[in-house]
Amino acid sequence: MLEFSLYGDFQKPRAKAPMSKQAFSVFSPVELTSAVVFASPHSGSDYDSAFLQTSVLDAQQIRSSEDAFVDQLFAEVPKFGAPLLTATKPRAYLDLNRAVEELDPALIEGVARRGQNPRVASGLGVIPRVVANGRAIYRGKLQQQEAQRRIQQYWHPYHTELQGLMRQAQGRFGHSILIDCHSMPHEAVAALPNRGAALPEVVLGDRFGSSAGAEVMDQVEEAFVRAGLRVARNAPFAGAYITRTYGRPSRGQHAIQVEIDRGLYMNEAEIRPSADFAAFRELLGQVVRVISGIKLGQDEMPLAAE
Repeated sequence: MLEFSLYGDFQKPRAKAPMSKQAFSVFSPVELTSAVVFASPHSGSDYDSAFLQTSVLDAQQIRSSEDAFVDQLFAEVPKFGAPLLTATKPRAYLDLNRAVEELDPALIEGVARRGQNPRVASGLGVIPRVVANGRAIYRGKLQQQEAQRRIQQYWHPYHTELQGLMRQAQGRFGHSILIDCHSMPHEAVAALPNRGAALPEVVLGDRFGSSAGAEVMDQVEEAFVRAGLRVARNAPFAGAYITRTYGRPSRGQHAIQVEIDRGLYMNEAEIRPSADFAAFRELLGQVVRVISGIKLGQDEMPLAAE
């Protein structure tokens, strides 16, 4: 287990020194001044023709599970001294927020049925069987060789890079903070029992305090609240594989999942930025600036070896 790591007129995030790989892109700051690592594992949009030909869904339907434009929203991260890691392949192809063992026997040939896993049972394993609203992706089953190829080619490189970024931050500052960036369908928020209260626009997940220290969670929440956004914790999303794996507060490794209501910045039906996109991205830039500046006690910056 690790212990640390179709856009229309809009362009991909840019930074002074981006590093691109087949499985991911890293947008690095000119100078690393923050212990925070931002990552977007579900905003990949490389739907290659071979993948689309295996699917019963059209090009619009297959994007319904994608965190569309989330990498755009966090594009200014490098300006504030922190790196931004983004995935290349879409969530419908491979889910980076699942463990490699979460293989779905209903989709992949030769996979033995194991104990009940609600994510896998619902079709949301590491190789998803369905997209939003339970719509099947494929005409039939996939070979286990194909599932392992995707994992080796995309899952492992992404997590190796994330682990490296977290180690880099901890080595420099004595601790690391992962902000795992996601979006949530507006209907997921609208379905919450509000009892007369305003519904949240942002949901922060720290697995009920197990993946991040209270001091970190409080400061991240405050950054969103100060920007005028309504925030909830751990409901309906508390965090999955990434927060569970990279969050080790007792070791100075913190991980928080951020879910943002898609209705704030995009037309969900058409999967395109709304008229409010630019303004919301600017607002989120203010949040990123505050989060990037989080200090925990006295940040220790080890001296370089002479």
